[in-house]
Amino acid sequence: MIMKQKKYFITILAAMLLVVPVMAQRKQGKAAKTKTVEVSFDYQKQAGPGSNQYAVWIENEQGDVVKTLFVTSYTTKGRTRPGEEPMRGYVKRPNCVPTWVKSAKAAAQTDQQLDAFTGATPQAGGTQTFTWDFTDQQGKAVPQGKYKVFVEATLYQASDIIYSGTFSSKDKAGDIKLTSTLTEPDEKHKDMVTHVKAVLK
Repeated sequence: MIMKQKKYFITILAAMLLVVPVMAQRKQGKAAKTKTVEVSFDYQKQAGPGSNQYAVWIENEQGDVVKTLFVTSYTTKGRTRPGEEPMRGYVKRPNCVPTWVKSAKAAAQTDQQLDAFTGATPQAGGTQTFTWDFTDQQGKAVPQGKYKVFVEATLYQASDIIYSGTFSSKDKAGDIKLTSTLTEPDEKHKDMVTHVKAVLK
């Protein structure tokens, strides 16, 4: 009888020891819930060449690009016509999101690397949304600290607008304050990108 009770006690104890680590893992997972940054804006397609190019990216406190979330395809792939040699859009048209091109060191990146975040320019207007999950271009978690979000839009030719805002991984959820810089006003194409927002969630 005593032996049976002893075996029963050992069985219960072993079960409890198995449950405790699982509960601890769940608690840790909850505490370490990953934050995200959601970037959005309203886009309206513009007429004529030299417009409709934009990029969205994240930089660290040192000013290094941590991750490019999106860049329009003409910027990185260009548009090759019959008889022409393939050429990246920012080479043929240097006004294509020049700040992103320089910051991301686009010239040093392979076509395959650029393909990872390149997408087609929307053919219709609407809200564009991009999410950063605090990982770098290789998908690895970035260290805690301050970061900066950028949205750059080439409105038309040399008219380029940049929205940017600084935030920390330790900040509470809420809107990230954005400021904007415009190189040259262009009333005709000013509505290409509007209502730009960045929210830490």
